[in-house]
Amino acid sequence: MTGAVPEGDEIAAVGIGAQGCDTQRHCAHLAAAVEALGVPAVVVNDAALLVPAAGLDTGIGVIAGTGSIGVGADAAGEALFAGGWGWVLGDEGGAPAIVRDAVRSALAAYDAGRADDGLLTALLDHFGDPDPQTLARTVNDEPTPGNWGPAAPAVFRAADVGSALAASVVEEASRQLALLVTRLVGRGAVGDTVVAAGSVVVRQPRLADALRARLAAAHPSLTLRLLDVPPVAGAVALATARHRTG
Repeated sequence: MTGAVPEGDEIAAVGIGAQGCDTQRHCAHLAAAVEALGVPAVVVNDAALLVPAAGLDTGIGVIAGTGSIGVGADAAGEALFAGGWGWVLGDEGGAPAIVRDAVRSALAAYDAGRADDGLLTALLDHFGDPDPQTLARTVNDEPTPGNWGPAAPAVFRAADVGSALAASVVEEASRQLALLVTRLVGRGAVGDTVVAAGSVVVRQPRLADALRARLAAAHPSLTLRLLDVPPVAGAVALATARHRTG
């Protein structure tokens, strides 16, 4: 910490966006531990950095990258969470889940004797496998985000050149991300903007456009905004507010 602070300066307050702080209790415990060191602190889930990073006081944050999660707050300021269960249990809309669903769809089509529409070839090329049987082993033998996630761009490329299977996987990912928002709205999340970040939704226009269309249909009052600044800007905004309140 001292190495990050210029000589002669001091830390006035700390803002932290922590992956895994998925309840108000988790955040409060970590904030208390930091404040025990003598530094005013505010701790939120990393997805909760998106709204303040966008310069907003209220809104819903959605991350779709290595994983997925939605975060909002009700009128009383109580944090609300949806998703974020980890890639084994879900994280629908995140890169590993997209690849999992794409491999499943491609292999099911192969088993049914259907001609490859481009998705299977895209996955075989990415993993360097000669056939569907080897692909299944490659994916199953190392079921980790590090093995699965990097194949997500191949799925999007297949969709962009006409694979109906890949396009369906992307559409399902957008539906699941929109469902996170719907669940938060149903629990009282306030704000008129959904701020999205994460490598998948920010770098893949097909997913962002599909999510935007679904939100427009289900929640016409909400606007989707892709975050165009580093999420850590939200931590700075929270620390500044914490400092002002003492």
